[in-house]
Amino acid sequence: MEMNAAVLREVAKPLTIERVEIGALKPRDVLVRLGASGLCHTDLEVMLGSLQLPLPIVLGHEGAGVVEAVGGEVTLVRPGDHVVCSWSPNCGHCFYCDQGQPILCEAVVAAAASGHLPDGQSRLRVSGEKLHHFSVVSSHAEYCVVPEAGAVPVPRELPFDRACLIGCGVMTGVGAVVRCARVSPGSSVVVVGCGAVGLNVLQGARFANARTIIAVDISDRHLAMAPGFGATQTIHAAREDVTAAVRALTGGRGADYAFEAAGNEASLQQALEAARPGATVVILGKTSVNAKVSLRFGSLMGEKRIVRSSYGGARPRVDFPRIARAYLAGQLRLDELITQRLALGDINAGFEGMQRGEVTRAVVVF
Repeated sequence: MEMNAAVLREVAKPLTIERVEIGALKPRDVLVRLGASGLCHTDLEVMLGSLQLPLPIVLGHEGAGVVEAVGGEVTLVRPGDHVVCSWSPNCGHCFYCDQGQPILCEAVVAAAASGHLPDGQSRLRVSGEKLHHFSVVSSHAEYCVVPEAGAVPVPRELPFDRACLIGCGVMTGVGAVVRCARVSPGSSVVVVGCGAVGLNVLQGARFANARTIIAVDISDRHLAMAPGFGATQTIHAAREDVTAAVRALTGGRGADYAFEAAGNEASLQQALEAARPGATVVILGKTSVNAKVSLRFGSLMGEKRIVRSSYGGARPRVDFPRIARAYLAGQLRLDELITQRLALGDINAGFEGMQRGEVTRAVVVF
């Protein structure tokens, strides 16, 4: 079959909308008809070349839709199921899966780096030319082929444009709170960087019943949004002394939990400085993989627990439905994350708005 898909052929060039052929499904494949696909900064990193992957490639890893067809050995989903795609569909039996670290699944890490599905092959072609998959999802397209474990059923009443957000940004932020840091009720939390992921950290902290939730950013727009997602105080990092302000709000000690979600050296230093001795610091932001970071050594001291997380400790088959139910119950916000809804043909405009800092999440709606 054929579909329309957004293809990246050259770094620093716009995506092109092309007719792409989907090959026959393998026994453990799931074909998903996309309802929506969120635009993420990780997509943009590939487009700009800071994350180098083989080209040409169909981007997108934050997708939701309906199962259209399944391979002969699939048992976890069936046609008609509403699913959110996971970019970490672990195998469940490699060294890292057995160690309880499925985000490091050897088969999926290798597949993502090579632009293939976990069997080492692509299902996508244009006039016989192989296209690469992105993060074993490739959701900026009308359909995607994912491994069985990468299609996670969610309630049918959850709209696709909100459901897709669970697949990356929401899971990363909320999961960082409830799975990585395990924020305790009544505690203090500081979040440095309140874009799409940081806002989800804030609402994760509210969900975990933290008492003091401090949002730090240099964007007036982000700080204006922060209270709606749970912030009890906001600090403008370009106008205030972040460390002093956080300590003033936390009995002079600093925050019990600090989350860095901006992805630069300054924000990382601020998160470390704002964390009290004995705190947990979770690093979520990203910069170029080859960038060198210089930090004040003293800010690492004081028995702090420092964790780097890429997906909020996700257990997608457990966490995606749980987040979906929390949204449907009014306990988590998804609607407010969406700044812009686009047709696939307008996807480049969405990424341009992201680069200008004008959108929290742009979503392609099919």
